[in-house]
Amino acid sequence: MAESVFRAHVTEAGLDGLVLVDSAGTGGWHEGDGADPRTVSVLESAGYPQDHRARQFRAAWFAELDLVIALDTGHLRDLRRLAPTPADAAKVRLLRSYDPAADPTGGEAGMDVPDPYYGGLDGFEDCLELVEAASAGLLEAVRLAVKEQNT
Repeated sequence: MAESVFRAHVTEAGLDGLVLVDSAGTGGWHEGDGADPRTVSVLESAGYPQDHRARQFRAAWFAELDLVIALDTGHLRDLRRLAPTPADAAKVRLLRSYDPAADPTGGEAGMDVPDPYYGGLDGFEDCLELVEAASAGLLEAVRLAVKEQNT
């Protein structure tokens, strides 16, 4: 979901030739599967295109990446543990850290995008709202990084 939403923001900002948006899980249990039908439904209803196959994140990818976004603190820890170097671990950030409405004093509940997998459609809709709320701030951070790299 976050990949589709952020890719749309990057494209709308005219950065799609400069910024690669991709996603992968920290575990391989859904590898090769398409997105959950509830995710597809919520994304399509909101006007986001989606074409995704699950795969597992690989430590070797860090060398090619400038930023790695985690949706919850558990994935943040997993990805940082997977990082080959401290500099690579520093590339991993929580998505909601880019949301000005997120509450860092609220612990994980204030910063995590909850996994809606075991709930109903409304959980996926809530997830989309959280992803959208953080995407504008993430886009601004990426826009600044691109500008710095190109000056």
